[in-house]
Amino acid sequence: MTETITGLTGVPDYTRTRFAEKRSDYCLLIPIINEGGRILAELDRAAKAGIPEVCDIILCDGGSTDGSMDPAGLIARRVNTLLVKTGPGRQGAQLRMGLWEALQRGYKGILTIDGNNKDSIESVPLFIQKLEQGYDLVQGSRFVKGGRAVNTPPSRWLAVRFIHAPLISLGARHWFTDTTNAYRAYSRAYLTHPAVQPFRDVFAGYELLAYLSIRATRLGLKACEVPVERAYPKAEPTPTKIKGMRGNANLLQILFAALAGRYDP
Repeated sequence: MTETITGLTGVPDYTRTRFAEKRSDYCLLIPIINEGGRILAELDRAAKAGIPEVCDIILCDGGSTDGSMDPAGLIARRVNTLLVKTGPGRQGAQLRMGLWEALQRGYKGILTIDGNNKDSIESVPLFIQKLEQGYDLVQGSRFVKGGRAVNTPPSRWLAVRFIHAPLISLGARHWFTDTTNAYRAYSRAYLTHPAVQPFRDVFAGYELLAYLSIRATRLGLKACEVPVERAYPKAEPTPTKIKGMRGNANLLQILFAALAGRYDP
């Protein structure tokens, strides 16, 4: 049965279709829009690796029209819940929708990953292990020991390693190596901390990712990195929603706003 969720402060309107009951203390949020075969391949990898046994998979769809969100296919791939955003906003709104749903259902920890099949979804247990050890922010990194960066575009590699990661680390007062990577985990304690307040309309696009990278350690919470693989296709266009000079300029603008504390409550 599909339900309509409306009128929540700081959360976009959305519809919810639950295919199964809550089965785990942890969930994996996957924000997507028109990822087509990439998200289906990612879900197939997850099922093969046994990920649905260790966390519930929740898709946070921005309004896909490519047929990839067909319920029968999602049930076959052991997706727990499909959320479809009907209100305004982009990736940040999709994440707020998913975070709200996850907190309302009582999950102890919440993981996020992109839905374009670039990341090693098989690494999910590493994040859960760190959450169980008491970490509040667990950042996936292709650049730490055990991680793998495959076919990373040189411009992307340079921007992450020499601009984004050093600046985020400076703001967080904690060294991070792969800060544009949305493959992460958050503790319930972090997301519900009164000085965090993620359910605000200012987090429409990539603002929430930058903010949550910095805020945890500024509040004295525990953060760490775990090794992951991020593989870009070798002979295909780079699957990304950040495109061109305008997209990168917007990312830098968000980064500096986060460093200045403009997203703090």
